[in-house]
Amino acid sequence: MTKPTSKSDSSLSGRPLAVTPGEPAGIGPDLILALAARERQQPWVVIADADMLAHRAALLRLDVTMDDDLTAPSCAANRLTVRHVALAAPAEPGRLDSRNAPYVIATLEAAVDGCMSGAYAAMVTGPVQKSVINDAGIPFSGHTEFLQARSGADDVVMLLAAGTLRVALVTTHLPLRAVADAIDQTLLERRLRILHTALREQFSIHAPRILLCGLNPHAGEGGHLGREEIDVFKPVAERLREQGWRLAGPLPADTVFTPRWLDDADAVMAAYHDQGLPVLKHAGFGEAVNVTLGLPFVRTSVDHGTALDLAGTGRAEVGSFAAALALAGGLAA
Repeated sequence: MTKPTSKSDSSLSGRPLAVTPGEPAGIGPDLILALAARERQQPWVVIADADMLAHRAALLRLDVTMDDDLTAPSCAANRLTVRHVALAAPAEPGRLDSRNAPYVIATLEAAVDGCMSGAYAAMVTGPVQKSVINDAGIPFSGHTEFLQARSGADDVVMLLAAGTLRVALVTTHLPLRAVADAIDQTLLERRLRILHTALREQFSIHAPRILLCGLNPHAGEGGHLGREEIDVFKPVAERLREQGWRLAGPLPADTVFTPRWLDDADAVMAAYHDQGLPVLKHAGFGEAVNVTLGLPFVRTSVDHGTALDLAGTGRAEVGSFAAALALAGGLAA
């Protein structure tokens, strides 16, 4: 697979990244504080409750000083610039509280609005707990759908990257029984176009090669295991190939993730969440990055959940968050 274009250190300076910790009872605050101990090339503005961060830093025995100078966000080690958004209730590591769900949404709204206005170069998000947000009566199916609605984007694509392996999804958070009905030629072509454009414009790949997974086992086995490949996937793929695309498929998903195919590919488009992401996470869990394509700004995120059992213990691994910050700066530059 083609490697992302590297960026010089100087290209990462300038506007800050907007960073949201996500669920306050989870490991998002821990990860941000641990990484704040390091000097940074690009400034951050962390959108969160400053008192919660200070309390968590004390619990973790991290000497991180908070400031609120949004005009000159810090890059210094052990210093963190915070745009304060108040919690509704004190956050205890590992204990969910639905009263704080509106706070989580407010931090995301502030980050999106800042990216849209140009105040922030990109947005990096910590993990949220979807269940507690829904328990609070707030409809929320995930960051991807929320960011699309808030930004007014026509459509978006979820892509996860682990090193040179990139896996995008035609559908995201749908029950499996709903996937086949959701995918028609219009949706498939639109999302392939979003992926193709992002690979060219954000990842600087001039002529990207994309592998398209079929929906059914063995890519439908010539129609014996389903007609989606014949009626939906193949017509779209042939149409795009006629336009000069380097697009292979529809291919059986059980063989597409092998060196024969991946060695010359820039991305895989999987039909649904658990078709592509288990392979990606096996290859790079804890180091992978979630990227939302199709937004009017760059957004990256961690590849894992809130890990409530690790919150406040100091045992959370920072690899994915560090990778998300680095990729956001590189793509924004």
